[in-house]
Amino acid sequence: MPTAASGINSGDTAWVLTSTALVMLMTPGLALFYGGLVRRKNVLSTIMHSVFILALVSVTWVLIGFTLAFGQDVNGWGIIGGLDFIGLHGVGKDPLSYAPTIPGSAYMAFQMMFAVITPALITGAFAERKRFKAFVLFSLLWTIFVYSPIAHWVWGQGGWLAKLGAIDFAGGTVVHISSGVAALVAALVLGPRVKRESDRFEPHDVRLTVIGAGLLWFGWFGFNGGSALAANGLAANAFVVTNTAAGMAALTWVTVSWLHKGTPSVVGAVAGGVAGLVAITPASGYVDASAAIIIGFAAGSICYGAILLRERLKVDDALDVWAVHGVGGTLGAILTGVFAIAAVNGASGLIDGNAGQVGKQLVAVAATWIYSGVVTFVILKVVDVFVGLRVEESEEEAGLDTSQHGEVAWQS
Repeated sequence: MPTAASGINSGDTAWVLTSTALVMLMTPGLALFYGGLVRRKNVLSTIMHSVFILALVSVTWVLIGFTLAFGQDVNGWGIIGGLDFIGLHGVGKDPLSYAPTIPGSAYMAFQMMFAVITPALITGAFAERKRFKAFVLFSLLWTIFVYSPIAHWVWGQGGWLAKLGAIDFAGGTVVHISSGVAALVAALVLGPRVKRESDRFEPHDVRLTVIGAGLLWFGWFGFNGGSALAANGLAANAFVVTNTAAGMAALTWVTVSWLHKGTPSVVGAVAGGVAGLVAITPASGYVDASAAIIIGFAAGSICYGAILLRERLKVDDALDVWAVHGVGGTLGAILTGVFAIAAVNGASGLIDGNAGQVGKQLVAVAATWIYSGVVTFVILKVVDVFVGLRVEESEEEAGLDTSQHGEVAWQS
């Protein structure tokens, strides 16, 4: 069982617990970010996705998710963790080997918040048309059969991608590629939203989206900085490069969309910021500020291009989860292999003389794309058989707030 001799550091513990709270705040922030982007008849159903996942995955993680991700590797294959920590057995005040200076329960809670927000990200793809029962069952199965195994591959002791030497500081593969690819598959399987001639799929309240984006940006300092698992220089570096990449991506997105559409978009500014946050996530513990500027520029321009591609292909990923998280996570994971320097955290990439790191990153990206895509497809088909994926057309036209929840966000 992966445990460590007691050597609790109060500063490290305080920072990780604070970071845990910051990451937790990201899920309500995501609820507002997504809620402002949908039509007013679907705002509560969209917010409910994130709120319900916070509850559902918190319990699932305690019971089974954490042990599958971070339990002792089964048979040395690097595929899945064992049941050492089922129901948090053996996880308490003493540290685990993953983080020897903080209590095991603090490490578990920090990782739990990552597990919470990842399936919440997917919900943006199927907003405004998925049956709530289907959403619940899908989120439960996806957390167990997609998120936990990939987390073990990358971060678990003995995980096969970890042994390969692929690096992912805070979740480019585990969180963003896995959710972004799942979002694309979900959008394709569910099909496009019903659209009448008078329908315009435009944000009903950009103010909510901006507030949500601010909470996401704020929480991301815990997401990336907390992944150092200590109050040290590495956490400070992650903090700085996170903000730098987000800022550069926001500037880039606004500039590109301004040139393309003729106006500087508010939604574009916050979407660009999120794209930069996504792309820097895997690199935040391995690159310096100059690389963060390049990564932010790449994220702002390439993710914007991915949205144009998605529109051209007529794929109804309602809130562009694939373009921002799938593409942004892929970009960040690959560029980590390019810009990682040993001076930051001991790992070298292409510019630091280790061209082979790019190949390892490509393997991690491909494995995550394939596994998340295939297993997500299977889960969706199983859920469709048992409860049906989509609401009836009449329910979709009325809006999911009333048809699924019997409530409305705004009085007319």
